[in-house]
Amino acid sequence: MSWKNLRKDYLDYLRLERGLSENSIANYALDIRKLENWLAEHKVTHSPITIDEETMQQFVYDIAKEVNARSQSRIISGLRGFFAYLVFEDLRKDNPMELIESPKTGRKLPDTLSTSEIDQLVEAIDLSKPQGERNRAILEVLYGCGLRVSELIGLKISDLFFDEGFIKVTGKGDKQRFVPIGDHTIRYIELYRREVRIHQPVQPEAVDTLFLNRRGKALTRAMIFTIVKQLAETAGIRKKISPHTFRHSFATHLLENGADLRAIQQMLGHESITTTEVYTHIDKRHLTEVINKFHPRRQD
Repeated sequence: MSWKNLRKDYLDYLRLERGLSENSIANYALDIRKLENWLAEHKVTHSPITIDEETMQQFVYDIAKEVNARSQSRIISGLRGFFAYLVFEDLRKDNPMELIESPKTGRKLPDTLSTSEIDQLVEAIDLSKPQGERNRAILEVLYGCGLRVSELIGLKISDLFFDEGFIKVTGKGDKQRFVPIGDHTIRYIELYRREVRIHQPVQPEAVDTLFLNRRGKALTRAMIFTIVKQLAETAGIRKKISPHTFRHSFATHLLENGADLRAIQQMLGHESITTTEVYTHIDKRHLTEVINKFHPRRQD
């Protein structure tokens, strides 16, 4: 069986049976293509069924010269999943990636913004332009609700339950959750809807989409990244930030102000509490204050 056919079968499996997002599926496809390109470059004729551990070790050794440890670890994990699928389908008897270890990468703590820096970004928005109100609402939703970029651009008007104080968010694998939304964020969404969006021509496929571009279509991920990058430059913030930085800041500020980690996990849509626990490593001063305040052996 060819690489192309089995790659397609695997991606269909991830999409239909595992319910992964298109972004995740694209990353898995990229991992397999890296291996295919390496095999072609080195004139190695192994198929996915016949490739052995020795060949995979050589591939990993070569890519280690080109990418950092974190990227290398992701590629190894992606290929391990691909061959595990072939074993599961009885197309192979073994996984040639099983004994290949990923490099130690350590845990990279997420970048965060202070509340004053978030205010700076909001103040940098040019409200004299039609997209100004939209961009302010976007930033307020990213920070006020802790959404991923894909969740933000997929947000629909029918997902807004302002009377109940929630929005319905469709996350990874099309899993839905309800996220609380505050009056402050609601106010800016409503301002955008009443003052800007209502006057836009809207494409038929985007009638229910909340945030639109000038042509009346849904915004892209790239556009959200561009908006944030340009605002950071205007505000003079030199940190390397992205839309995801607002999500990290949302979780960090909640934790610092005493929110329960389980509640933060639910709002972020993390399947595992261990993913959310990364935020406990950000502010050691806050954790010391928690111990001093709540532990029964605290010093007077």
